[in-house]
Amino acid sequence: MENFINLISEVWNKGFLGIDLGSIISSLLVILTAFLFRGFIISIILNSLERLASKTKSKIDDEILNALRRPIGLVPITIALYICTLILPLSGLIGDIATNIVKAFVIFTIFSALANSVKPIFAALSTSSWLTASMQMWLERTSKFIVWVIGAAIILDIFGIQIGPLIAGLGLFSVAVALGAQDFFKNLISGILIIGEHRFQPGDRIEVSGQLHGIVESIGFRSTVIRTFDTAPMVIPNKDLSDVKVINHGEMINRRINWKINLIYSTSVEQLESIRNEIKDYITKSNDFTSEGDLDPVVRIVELGGSSIDLMIVAYADPMGFAAFNEVKENLIFNIMKIVKSNKSEFAYPSTSLYVESMPK
Repeated sequence: MENFINLISEVWNKGFLGIDLGSIISSLLVILTAFLFRGFIISIILNSLERLASKTKSKIDDEILNALRRPIGLVPITIALYICTLILPLSGLIGDIATNIVKAFVIFTIFSALANSVKPIFAALSTSSWLTASMQMWLERTSKFIVWVIGAAIILDIFGIQIGPLIAGLGLFSVAVALGAQDFFKNLISGILIIGEHRFQPGDRIEVSGQLHGIVESIGFRSTVIRTFDTAPMVIPNKDLSDVKVINHGEMINRRINWKINLIYSTSVEQLESIRNEIKDYITKSNDFTSEGDLDPVVRIVELGGSSIDLMIVAYADPMGFAAFNEVKENLIFNIMKIVKSNKSEFAYPSTSLYVESMPK
């Protein structure tokens, strides 16, 4: 029995890799406690910070706190790992590795918090007139990338991996990658030009004559996603959009109607004047159209056509969606038809008159 007790004592003291089982069990309990009470600890920290944030009028601190939930969740685990290094009798290479792992967790937690704070910070800056939605998206992605690159460099340095020689060693590989990635950089530069020149933004309706027509969903580093009117997404390389003429309907000031109405030749001058005046009165008094300055509606008899007297109608409506604009056009058509009918005239259609001077006998 005494030998068995001595065996247990020996196993307990030697444990695993020379670390006694008591220290190992204590470390496991610390880590388990950190995971079990992680949510409780996070709620205490966040509730305290939220009470402070609620006293300010700004919303940015609330958004940042919401973004920091996950990084704050790493704090108890990092502290638990640090306590484990104090409990476990680690020395030499193993001790250095354990210490470096804790340092790496600390750096990862800090830079995770910084990366998560990028979005709410740029969201607060989005009220600025110079920061468009696409510029905000690009700046967010670039800032996060820079933050993580710096964080990764610091973590590698902690483990004794120097960045300079590593980059130099990848020189030939980088040249090969650069040669193979020419299209990527062309698209990247084109995307920067599209955003910098404010050619179009997410949400704009754009058209490339004879090629595409749809709503811009996103402008990425390499390509732009456009949702066509059949609801299918179209992914287009940025360089293709930077080299063509793009009509940005999202930037139009007004929608224009430019019609030519054909009336029969038997319509008298008095009837023409009445039709013209009534159509113009309708457009002028309608809330669907604008009548200011150069946007004043134009309704004039403009031409004696081959088979009709032509009445030109040019009117400008406020910017509106496709369905709403078609409703405005429909109402105008109905009223034009009523006006023409009430003035006892008719619409002409292409026709040809044939005159026979004599019939063969």
